[in-house]
Amino acid sequence: MKVAIVHDWLTTYGGAERVVEEMLKVYPEADIYTLVYDEKKMSRHFPKEKVHTSFVQKIPFSKKLYTKLLFLMPKAFESFDLTSYDLVIASSSCCAKGVITSPDTRFVAYIHSPMRYAWDLYYDYFRSSGFLTRFFMKRMMGKIRQWDYISSQRIDAIAANSSYIKRRIKKFWNRDAQVIFPPVDTERLGPDGLPPEDFYVAFSRFVPYKRIDLAIKACGELGKKLVVIGSGSQEAELKKLASSYKNSVITFTGRISDEEVSAYLQKCKALIFSAEEDFGIIPVEVQCCGRPVIAYGKGGALETVKDGVTGVYFDRQETSSVKEAILRFEELSRNGAFDVKTITDHAKTFSAQRFREEIKELAERGLR
Repeated sequence: MKVAIVHDWLTTYGGAERVVEEMLKVYPEADIYTLVYDEKKMSRHFPKEKVHTSFVQKIPFSKKLYTKLLFLMPKAFESFDLTSYDLVIASSSCCAKGVITSPDTRFVAYIHSPMRYAWDLYYDYFRSSGFLTRFFMKRMMGKIRQWDYISSQRIDAIAANSSYIKRRIKKFWNRDAQVIFPPVDTERLGPDGLPPEDFYVAFSRFVPYKRIDLAIKACGELGKKLVVIGSGSQEAELKKLASSYKNSVITFTGRISDEEVSAYLQKCKALIFSAEEDFGIIPVEVQCCGRPVIAYGKGGALETVKDGVTGVYFDRQETSSVKEAILRFEELSRNGAFDVKTITDHAKTFSAQRFREEIKELAERGLR
């Protein structure tokens, strides 16, 4: 069986690229098609000889400017000739699911999210964009939405990475989807067998929607220790915020190795996770280490964290709500909640092995 895997772009390694890696473990001989490919950053994960890029690759500085080239993406993905393949699997949060396949080809799409900037988050992106971007958004986005909907009707079977995304797929495309949670490396991570130490962790890219500021404000006002792991565009702003709390120890680690991250996750009292994510792998990784999660109770966290069992929810992205959740978590902890084995057993249900089995079953359903 000849297989192709289509992914939006291969320029940085993250959760979506981990999904593609696991697909390749199921179909190691598959060819990869993508908008642009950064060989320096990605060849360790995706060898150059397996990757086919679109005409966008030839545009100067495309590996840095590709997100500005949305108007070219439909044409780029539709230009791939996939007629010789028996099975095509798309990994898509943008336009990868828009490829054209023959009637005899089984076409399955794993959807991380329908295009956020075209649908429900359009107004947020519009408000935060500059004049030139807003000018083009007003004129282009109607056609992009039409193409996005029409191309979604070409897919034979859709997998959503969470029930949250399944609802968005139904809303915007009027398509049903099967939920297949993303793969988490549950074998790499585990508890260290020691009691937790007296600090919380916040871990993510430093970008506005991750709401790291809420963890800093809540811990600062409560006088709790917090270790902030990661880096990003908000780094200076967040460090300035943290410095305003004199009664709390808030430490920034910067970018650190996977081994160092694991050590912090194993030793912390809990992760504070303030973002509304489609799924969110980090909360599962923390639970692999046997530690609970204090999570914003919306989006993917509702499917990865069990309130009162593997963590607690807060219901508003406000400092007061996070503080209340921290105090509730500490009270439950004193009363013996959050058993390490219960937490790790729950995390194991999101394993990579489970993902490979489920995506293979969906991909080959109905194939001879």
